[in-house]
Amino acid sequence: MITTPMTAELIRGAVELEQTPYGLLPHRLPARARAQCADPQLATVEAQPSAVRVVFRTRATRVELVTVPTKLIYRGAPPRPEGVYDLYADGVLVAQQTVAGGTTVTVDMATGAVGAVPGEPGRAVFTGLPGELTTVEIWLPHNERTELVELRSDAPIEPAPPSGRPRWLHHGSSISQGSNAATPSTIWPAIAAAEGGVELTNLGFGGSALLDPFTARTMRDLPADLISVKLGINIVNADLMRLRAFGPAVHGFLDTIRDGHPSTPLVVVSPIYCPIHEDTPGPGAFDVAALREGRIGFVATGDPAEQAAGKLTLRVIRTELARIAAERAKTDPNLTYVDGLDLYGEADHAEHPLPDQLHPDAATHRLIGRRFAARVFA
Repeated sequence: MITTPMTAELIRGAVELEQTPYGLLPHRLPARARAQCADPQLATVEAQPSAVRVVFRTRATRVELVTVPTKLIYRGAPPRPEGVYDLYADGVLVAQQTVAGGTTVTVDMATGAVGAVPGEPGRAVFTGLPGELTTVEIWLPHNERTELVELRSDAPIEPAPPSGRPRWLHHGSSISQGSNAATPSTIWPAIAAAEGGVELTNLGFGGSALLDPFTARTMRDLPADLISVKLGINIVNADLMRLRAFGPAVHGFLDTIRDGHPSTPLVVVSPIYCPIHEDTPGPGAFDVAALREGRIGFVATGDPAEQAAGKLTLRVIRTELARIAAERAKTDPNLTYVDGLDLYGEADHAEHPLPDQLHPDAATHRLIGRRFAARVFA
């Protein structure tokens, strides 16, 4: 077996790579952005490599990817699914693997205490590759921090040439990061990217699509041929701001993106249907009764009457985003609005209910991805 060190030329979809004692850790926010927010939730999710791929060319029939995963255990909640690695050969999914071992982080949901137990590297082993010159693309787990150590193969590996596909830069919540999707290449943005023939950089951050200025500056500075921002659900379930602050914050976020991309097509996407927050403000919380039954579920804890004081619901958010987009489009012909209900609406919920009351399941990720591609990339 030939050992190939992990280098930046082999990694796509990451914003920055951090050198660790083991190898390279992909980040989806740069260090200057991470330094401006001490939120442990954001630190966790931006280091989970949603839509980050290891890409190379080889004539190998066997490839091993050596990584150090970080497994999260939430005491009092059902076990989280193992992170999956999807391997594509010349664009065709041919194998899926998981990696054992790695670091374990345990979070006590009752007290908030966090404990970490360091672990050793593990391997995702892929066999049966064609043995002729092939472009191999390994999608890293969308829900599991992954340090990349090295590649091992039975033939040499070389960086793949650029794909030449248009670059799509997307920002959103845990739904965009891929919560409840089955595998990393079947999160809804990955489905849409495959349908649209584009190269995805995914800044979907679980619980953290909060109109942060550092996220807007990151998007401003990244190359892109198409940009989309899916806003709203985290603003509501974090109970982060009131109506008075929301509109100017959206304008400021979009203004910052436009500072670096004055004419790039920019799509503003409102929230998909979510019954618990349609008319009830946040904050959102875990459903304690569901946890007792061994299930994950969420509830809205606000009071619908609080809308009169400016508290936000998803219906209010959609109205505001539609108004802002229409207002800006008068002077920005490359800005468009997509109603999230066109991607997943009330009728869809009747057929494909959200299993935890907040996140779509694997089939619904595919539905949303295909609808987005038809609405935007067509």
